[in-house]
Amino acid sequence: MLVEKCCFTGLRPQKLNFKENSEKHNIIMSKCEKYIIQLIKWHNVTNFISGMALGWDIWCAEEILKLRDRYSNISLECAVPCSEQDKYWSESDKRRYTEILSRADKVVRLQEKYTSDCMIKRNRYMVDKSLYVFALWDRQNGGTANTIKYALEKERRIIIINPVTAEVLVNKQ
Repeated sequence: MLVEKCCFTGLRPQKLNFKENSEKHNIIMSKCEKYIIQLIKWHNVTNFISGMALGWDIWCAEEILKLRDRYSNISLECAVPCSEQDKYWSESDKRRYTEILSRADKVVRLQEKYTSDCMIKRNRYMVDKSLYVFALWDRQNGGTANTIKYALEKERRIIIINPVTAEVLVNKQ
């Protein structure tokens, strides 16, 4: 059922103009927490889906795990595009990824091997299952833009944080 789900889509760290744990990152994550809590309290969203990519996806997954202590009714689903998703990541990123997967309520691996379209399949899976899409996006072309375009076609409700200005745009469809 779409009503109770929200998925995350967003930019990878190399596409951002700030580093993790910087002042801007902390401002953005504070806004992230605020909007997730609003989704929980005001819209009865209890299920959150992360695509588990580096950057926004991982940060949001960790935010849900943190908030799960306060809101025991929420759950985290990790939508893994392929079993090799973390193959070329640093050891510390792999440990972080594995830790999140071990604490998730559900892990869905969409396919075993990497293919050129596995990330697109993952993104569509998440949007198809969600009423809400929460993005970190600067309006540039790429995977996040394509996911938002697909979400608009599917008439999803979209929350976007601009990583440059930290402004929030809510599209209620």
